[in-house]
Amino acid sequence: MFSALPPDFSSLNLIDAYPEPRPAATTVATLLKRMQDKGFVAYTQYGNSREYYALVKKADYFSTHMSGIIRNFFGNSVLRFASFFTESGNLTEAELRELRNIVDKEIEKKKND
Repeated sequence: MFSALPPDFSSLNLIDAYPEPRPAATTVATLLKRMQDKGFVAYTQYGNSREYYALVKKADYFSTHMSGIIRNFFGNSVLRFASFFTESGNLTEAELRELRNIVDKEIEKKKND
């Protein structure tokens, strides 16, 4: 959803990127503050405005977030997560086949390492 945001953005740009009903400015400010405290974003002050920018890559952020979910909800077991995801995810047959293709490619990579 936020791929249209510029690399540096204000909270107003972020709010405008949401569809209606948009979140309150205070909600966005709280989320940005939490992300800043965790070292994911920083900002440059321009008068009364703040221009935010990412300190980590999107893939790194999601990797960290997913690792926390797997650790906290699946006993740090990727296998349990994958099992839950495939059994409860309402995946179509085509999606399951694509997932199998991804796993097969990773198995081949491991064999060649």
